[in-house]
Amino acid sequence: MNRDRKRVLFLIPSLVGGGAERVFTTLLRHLDRTRFELQLGLLEAKGAYVADIPIDVAVHDLKVRRVRYALPRIIALIWKVRPDTVVSTMGHLNIALAICKWLLPRGVRVVVREAVIVSALLPDETQHLRLWTWLYGQYRHADKVICLSDSMVEDMVHEIGLPPHKLHRIYNPVDVERVRQEAARGENPYRGPGPYLVAAGRLNHQKGFDLLLEAMTLVVAALPSARLTILGEGPLGNALQEQSRRLGLDDVVCFAGFSPNPWTYFRHANLFVLPSRYEGLPNVMLEAIAVGTPVIAADCPGAVREVHDLVGGITLVPVEDSRSLAEAIIAVGGVNGEDTQSLQRDMSVFNLQRIVEEYSEIF
Repeated sequence: MNRDRKRVLFLIPSLVGGGAERVFTTLLRHLDRTRFELQLGLLEAKGAYVADIPIDVAVHDLKVRRVRYALPRIIALIWKVRPDTVVSTMGHLNIALAICKWLLPRGVRVVVREAVIVSALLPDETQHLRLWTWLYGQYRHADKVICLSDSMVEDMVHEIGLPPHKLHRIYNPVDVERVRQEAARGENPYRGPGPYLVAAGRLNHQKGFDLLLEAMTLVVAALPSARLTILGEGPLGNALQEQSRRLGLDDVVCFAGFSPNPWTYFRHANLFVLPSRYEGLPNVMLEAIAVGTPVIAADCPGAVREVHDLVGGITLVPVEDSRSLAEAIIAVGGVNGEDTQSLQRDMSVFNLQRIVEEYSEIF
């Protein structure tokens, strides 16, 4: 085995459909094999992206559901693999790895990748704000903390108290060529006059789909043939479908679940809508821009405004404001599918090879 190559162990809970999972599988496909030997540790070897793992990547299934039960197995795996760098993503896993760094073999570098604005996440998901702020502060024990935007770097410094020299901003990579090829491969999933709206993400409180459903009652009053497709799965799936029925939107909203090729939906839609309450750097929004679809997004904590300033193609509305969201959809809703293809933007700041090289320098 060529030990001139750096051995990198990626850690993630699973490979269910999501932005962090897609980023890790993209890196595993594109990192230079002459420079790196790549391995992947999963708490559970399940999810839609398992099939995307290259055959030369050794996969370790820890066969456990929760981080607190997996920690002894994670530590044992790191001692077995002896990587030069271990890189993790998802908050609970990152915290555990950072706190336990002293238990790892000497010389192993720990890199954690944060996926969301933590100061917005914590009030939304926990009643123990001070405790969890302290826990996220344990990221200081990692060698590097990868943030997905400049706004996330600022949040980590000013709200969590991390030292700036630990933080490194790396945007998510967008494989624009692949996204556009896959988008063109599928048939148009929509029928009728439209306009057709699409939204995608985990069905949870953060993503704000309840706000989008409220907005749709106003949209269809002004644009009776408007239709919305929501892609994704999550804990609020049943509640959102019940809300849709209660609002009389059964014939307006389609909950399409997880799609291995969401880009066809993005390409043929008239609008992509991101109603999130807070974000990290939403891949789905970047991919919608990549295929030329106009985006309406809540100006929420996270990288949405940053992307707006970098590449354009986004109409911003106030966060948690379903009326403003509806008004923006109605205003832009007349754009047809042919027109949207002229809206392709310069995505070079999210260029795949550029981002892969930035990760390579960290490793």
